[in-house]
Amino acid sequence: MNRLNSLALFVLLLSALIYGIIEWRTAAIEQDTLIVDVERPDFIAEKLKSRIYNEMGQLSHTIEAERMEHYADLEVSYFEAPHYTLYPQKDGQPWKVSAQEATLYKDNRVELKTQVHIQATEVDSLIKEIYCKTIALDLKTNIISSEQAVIVVGKDFTMYGSGLIIDLNTKKMTLTQHERTIYKKHDES
Repeated sequence: MNRLNSLALFVLLLSALIYGIIEWRTAAIEQDTLIVDVERPDFIAEKLKSRIYNEMGQLSHTIEAERMEHYADLEVSYFEAPHYTLYPQKDGQPWKVSAQEATLYKDNRVELKTQVHIQATEVDSLIKEIYCKTIALDLKTNIISSEQAVIVVGKDFTMYGSGLIIDLNTKKMTLTQHERTIYKKHDES
């Protein structure tokens, strides 16, 4: 009887092991299928051009991009080579922001990455251009921020530092960590 119990226990354990392996493989296949479905965009736009207006009918910002992928389930859109033009709320001159890639979240927050370039369009602006690796842009408030190293190019100066906050509506800029500033008077001929 002892051998019969041992054989029955062995068959039971072998059956449980085979059942567990089958269930594990089936779950892995279902998970892979789910991941593939989640990664598919709901729609793709090539050579995107869009104008967005605020509640009062004023132009808030424009976006142009080589490609945009929208994922409804994730409530996110990805952009390749985005170019934003931001229009401050108080009739100020627009600012241009570009990068290699961007992610737009449902709360109108944009993260721009890789070769970020911010440019003032106002002719007499003290700050002309800003360069950095990444920025966060709030499209509702027109506030740009970055914790990365930045280069600020202005009229007769170039400033190096990190930690940037810009409110485009009030034209206030804060540089958290200032490293150095180089002054050079440009000849106006």
